[in-house]
Parts: sequence; structure tokens; C-alpha cells
Amino acid sequence: MSKRKELLSAAMKRTSDWIFSQEISSDVTVHAGGASFSLHKFPLLSKSGYIRKLVSESSDADLSEIQIPEIPGGPEAFELAAKFCYGINFEISTENIAVLRCVAEYLEMTEDCSVGNLVSRAEAYLNEVVLKSLTGAVSVLHHSESLGHIAEKVKLVSRCIDAIALITCNETKFSISGRSDGGTTLEAQPKPIVHWWAEDLTVLRIDLFQRVLIAMVSRGFKQYALGPVLMLYAQKSLRGLETFGKPKKKIDPQQEHEKRVVLETIVSLLPRERNAMSVSFLSMLLRAAIYLETTVACRLDLEKRMASQLGQAVLDDLLIPAYSFTGDTLFDVDTVKRIMMNYTESEAEAAGKIRLGGYHVGDDDYGSLQLSDMERVGKLMENYLAEIASDRNLGVSKFIGLAELVPEQSRIVEDGIYRAIDIYLKAHPGISDMERKKVCSVMDCQKLSREACAHAAQNDRLPVQTVVQVLFYEQQRLRDTIDNDNNTAVDQYPTPKVPLHSTDIHPVVVPPHHYNDELSILKRENQDLKIELLKMKMKLKEIEKSSSTTSSARPAAGSTTTPMGISRSSPSADKPPLPPPKKSFINSVSKKFGKINPFVRLDVVSPSKGRTRPPKDRRHSVS
Repeated sequence: MSKRKELLSAAMKRTSDWIFSQEISSDVTVHAGGASFSLHKFPLLSKSGYIRKLVSESSDADLSEIQIPEIPGGPEAFELAAKFCYGINFEISTENIAVLRCVAEYLEMTEDCSVGNLVSRAEAYLNEVVLKSLTGAVSVLHHSESLGHIAEKVKLVSRCIDAIALITCNETKFSISGRSDGGTTLEAQPKPIVHWWAEDLTVLRIDLFQRVLIAMVSRGFKQYALGPVLMLYAQKSLRGLETFGKPKKKIDPQQEHEKRVVLETIVSLLPRERNAMSVSFLSMLLRAAIYLETTVACRLDLEKRMASQLGQAVLDDLLIPAYSFTGDTLFDVDTVKRIMMNYTESEAEAAGKIRLGGYHVGDDDYGSLQLSDMERVGKLMENYLAEIASDRNLGVSKFIGLAELVPEQSRIVEDGIYRAIDIYLKAHPGISDMERKKVCSVMDCQKLSREACAHAAQNDRLPVQTVVQVLFYEQQRLRDTIDNDNNTAVDQYPTPKVPLHSTDIHPVVVPPHHYNDELSILKRENQDLKIELLKMKMKLKEIEKSSSTTSSARPAAGSTTTPMGISRSSPSADKPPLPPPKKSFINSVSKKFGKINPFVRLDVVSPSKGRTRPPKDRRHSVS
């Protein structure tokens, strides 16, 4: 208020100086915008049709006071108009031309009152100076924001918008033609760039900014090129929001409403082309949308946009804080789950279009590109699961729901899923055994690497069934490797054929020594795994015996019971028991393995038939 009083007193002092310079006492006091001006009727009546009308319609012949309460631009604008009426020189610039044009319109300072009046002077400056340059048009449009409907009435806003759109489109075409070389067009490889004029547009109010961009697109400006302009505007207008994990601060409701309107408008203006905006920028907008509690449609739109470019995202883009005080998870898991669901749906639709011949792309080429993208997304989700797994408030159902959304095609190796499961089990030691089994069921033990299998075999946090399953598949893998190596050796070093009547007998070719060394190493590893498997089997038997409600009859001392229940004498206690025959060791393990493991059927591994791989449809059925 003190500053406003100083401005008003300064205006009154200046008008008093004008009066004293005329050496004629003032005959009218004009109250305009909260300030009082002691002036003369004649200069005002000669230039202003509005004041002339007020004086002529007044019943008082000696009207000494004139009220103009709603003058556009306030007392500063009326001061400039009064100077023009008195013929005092002042500079017209882009800073005051908008106010001059509006106050001249309001006071009806047209050619009907006087030749070369303020309206014509202002129009000449607008057409010859302001609308010729982008900086001038933007400045005038910015100053028009506070002038209200009268700026629209004199078409000041619309003319500035058209001028900005025309200049920016011409500048963009010039820059494109200057950069094009070798016949390469911008449409073939769209790469949005930040133009020099983009910073100028950030001073505009959001509604005028929106109108400018719409006018630019209508004049042929490429929509995907709006990305850098929107990024600059968003970074400036949304500055100050704590959207990176800090506690939510209470901001002024009016300011919060303004930022919410800005964000929703920016999202509505985002280009529809893929890769027009970076994933990190979309993530920043989504964080702000959740923070400001924008409309659901706005948030869902951002989630779909992120899903379409999920292959380009990094882990930080998905670590969206949960802005709540209810003790829920640290990160917004539900939002990431919806993004992942949108990604899988879009990939399924794209694959369907390929099958229907919707694109002119070969199936093999698209499949390789799709797999590469899925591999990146799968790795990203595995890292995300590992990051959020340590959150103690993360429920089992949410963790499993996210893990199941990881594309099956991308899970060539399950080490990432196993790492996330291990972290989750370590951070949640209080979950039940059934929940542990459910968590481990999302992992395919057949796809674990040798290092992961070695770690899982000694991991006490995993259920016993999962450990046995890991050992079984690792043993089977070693068997297959040995069999394949044997077959390869036979094919690589065949026995030479000797003619029947030949007297020269050539020796058989012997494989290299390094092959024999590797074969012996594999055999030793296989033997170690057999021992571990036997230990786990015995541990399972002990668990089953302790939980059994019926006790079996004890055999007589010094005798053992056969699997058929027939008692036979055992060796003396002094002598150690004879080891089982080597040939029947694997067979006996294979026979009893299905009894203690629900994921292997009895008919899968039999003594009479060769070793076969358990069917894939049962590899997740861990009860």
C-alpha cells in the first residue's frame, strides 16, 4: 500500500507541474484508478470522446469532478493519456504500447475527436514495430494479460498470437532448410531441437501460451517439435515442487491450483508421436501430477506415454515416491504396475498387427527388435523389483503381481528375479512358509545360472522345496552337458575304417587331454551335487517323519526292513554298512525323488527309461 501511495502522490505532483507550467488554474479533477488528477477540461475534451460525453450528459453545468474508476492500466495509463492530451512528449515502447492502445480505446481517443489521435498513433506503432518482431509481439502479448477483455476487444491478443505463429513457423522452416544436407528430410528422422525463441514464450500465461502453440500448429508447425518448448515451459512454471521423495509441503491453495492447471494443459499439448518427449521428462510430469492430485485422465495419459517408451527408461524414472502419510510403501508401486500393464498390452497389440500384415516390416526383423526392447524392459523391472524389495511395507501380493508382469520372453536368465526374491525374503523374515513358496514360485529354477544355483543351494531363506528343485535342475543340466560332450567327442573323433585286405593297421585317434580334464571336472561336480541332493532328501524325510501323526512299527534289533516291508538281517554293528551299488544309486534317488518333490512325477524319471526333462507346465507348481 505504501508503494501505491507513493506512485499516486508522484502522479499528482507531475500533473500539478503541468498545470503550473500552463499558468492557468485547473477546472476539473479526474479520479482515475484510485488517483486524483487536477486538470483542465479543454485539453481533455479535445482528445477524449469518453470525457466529452460525460461532460455533455452531466446536469451540472460547471462539472468539476469526473470519475473513471475502471480505466484499464490504472492511474499510470491515464497519466500517459493525459500527457498526450496536453501534448507532452513521451516515448512509446513495447513496454507501454499495450496499455496505451487499451486506454486510448477506453477513452475513445479516435480520429473523430482529433486528427492523429492516440488510437491511430498506437496502431501505427503496433503494425510497423511490434508485429514485425517476435520479441516485440511476445512482450506486448505478455503485458496484455492484465488488461482483460478490452485487449481482446481491440484484437491486440489475436494479432500478437498470429504474428508469433507466423514468425516462428518461418524461422523453423529456415532453420530446417539450412540444416538439411544430402536430401535428408526432417520427417524421415525427426529430432526436435530447442529454438532460440522458445525461451521467450515461457513468460506467457498458460492460456495464452496454449493459444500460441495451437496457432503455430495450424500454420504448419510440426507437433513433435513442440516438445522442447513444452519442456522449457514446464521446467519454469512447475519449479519449486518437491517431487523427488521429500516430504510433501503445504503450498498456497491458489498457487497449487495454478500449477495444477498448468500441468494439465501441458499434458494436453504433448505430441502424440513416440520419442517426441524423453521418458525422464514424462516421469517428472507424472510425479508432479501425483503430487498436485490432477485429474485421473491426466495421470493415465502420462502412464500410457511412459509405457510406450519404457524400453528407454532407467531405474530412477520408475522410482516414483508415494506421496501419502498412511505408512504405505515408500514408492508408488501401483503406478508402475499400471505402466507395465500398458506396456504388455501395447506389445501384444503390435504383435497382432504384425501377424495381420498391418505393417510393412518382416516378422523376423520385428521379432528381433521386439525381443531387444523386451529384454531392456525385463532387466529394468528386475532392477526395480530388487530396489523396492527391501521396503518392509511391501506386501507379498504386490511383489508377486509386479514380478509376474515381467515379460517371459525377456527372462532368458532368472538371476535378476532370484536376486529380488532373495532381497525380499531377507527384508521380510516374518512371512509364513506358504508366502515364501508363493514368492519363489515366480522364479523359473531351470533358467538360473550356475553361480545363482550355487548360491541358492546354500540359501537358508529359500524354502526346502525350492532348494531341492534348484539342485535337481542343476544335476540334470550337468547330465545333459556330459551326454552332449560324449556325443560330440564320438562325432569329432570317429574310428577310422580299416580295409579288410589291408596289412597296415592304423592306430585310433585319441581325443586331446584337455577334453578328458574337463570331463573329469564335470563328473566331480556332478558327484558333489548328488551328495547335496541326498542330504536334502534326508532332511525332507526327517521333516516328514516329525510332522507325521502315525508312528511306524520299529524293526527288530539287528535287522532292516526292505521297501516291501520284509525284514532281513543287517550286518553286524562292528562292521560299517556296505555302500550301495553304483548302478542303483541314481535309480534309487530317481525313484524316491518324486515322492518328496511335488513338482516331479514318478513316471518322469524311471530306471528302465533314460533320463528325461520334467515337463515345463509343472515347473512353477511349488506347493
